[in-house]
Amino acid sequence: MTSNDPPGLALGSLRRCLGERLPGLVTGELTAEVVQGGRSNLTYVVSDGATRWVVRRPPLGHVLPTAHDMKREHRVITGLGPTAVPVPETLLLCEDPDVLGAPFYVMEFVEGTPYRTAGELVPLGAERTRAIADSLVDTLVALHEVDPDSAGLGDFGRPDGFLERQLRRWKKQLDGSRSRDLPGADELHDRLAGALPRSGRPSIVHGDYRLDNVLVAEAGGGDRITAVLDWEMSTLGDPLTDLALMVAYAERSALNLDFVSNATTAPGYPSPDEVVARYASRSGRDVSALNWYVGFAFFKLAVILEGIYFRFTKGQTVGEGFERAGDGVIPLIRHGNEILKEDR
Repeated sequence: MTSNDPPGLALGSLRRCLGERLPGLVTGELTAEVVQGGRSNLTYVVSDGATRWVVRRPPLGHVLPTAHDMKREHRVITGLGPTAVPVPETLLLCEDPDVLGAPFYVMEFVEGTPYRTAGELVPLGAERTRAIADSLVDTLVALHEVDPDSAGLGDFGRPDGFLERQLRRWKKQLDGSRSRDLPGADELHDRLAGALPRSGRPSIVHGDYRLDNVLVAEAGGGDRITAVLDWEMSTLGDPLTDLALMVAYAERSALNLDFVSNATTAPGYPSPDEVVARYASRSGRDVSALNWYVGFAFFKLAVILEGIYFRFTKGQTVGEGFERAGDGVIPLIRHGNEILKEDR
């Protein structure tokens, strides 16, 4: 590592690896910058002065638990390459920890804008904002239409019993980070467990599908999605979990958190009902049980925030707004229970 290397990315070592594995790709000295965002894995934009690439690796100090993520991320993006789902072209997977201290992969740099806030969308106008949101939904439909076997991803997950396993997993995470009374949390879990819907045809599931996890073409590019990013949570499972998470994120008023994306509040952005209607009409999938999925999405978000709150209070994590993460947990739980009560 040199003083010019960002944390976790030894540029000299990376340069030698690329020279050996992809001769002729790099034509000059490498520079790099860290890209903000993503759930945990580190993302860098690397350049030789003429071309840019993206490198992904696990977070520092957590190699073993997330080492498998690199192979999975690389695999799903590579498998989706020939499909209608826009993803970057993958160039290299390196599982040798001697290069960067952890497995990593390299993919092409894709031009596009990740819109996170309503303030970023407002200058585009309501019409463009609506077109971008519609493209976001249509891209999700395209993902869920991909045949996993034809993409070489038939064994990427276990669709049978997916919802039951997911609920059990998130309940275990909640129990592992519960340090205070959370009124309604057990009630929400029990409601969900007692009304598990029957999943439809399984699909590739992104796991965290939202506007700030995609890139959008610049003006004149047709407001199309140029790349879907952050495949850390992807698997095979019930596609309505992706749709429900989009709806849950749109219900921002229930989150009570100013560091959560508020892009869905921009003028022109379709309402949750409009998003669901477009998805249903384009996909042909039955969304009549979506309230359960949205309730589950709020449960997951509550667990995530409670985990952040727990680690923050223990001094194990830092981040902008993390001190307020705990404030959103109870409203999320309450909203989840209300949705499931309405469903009855």
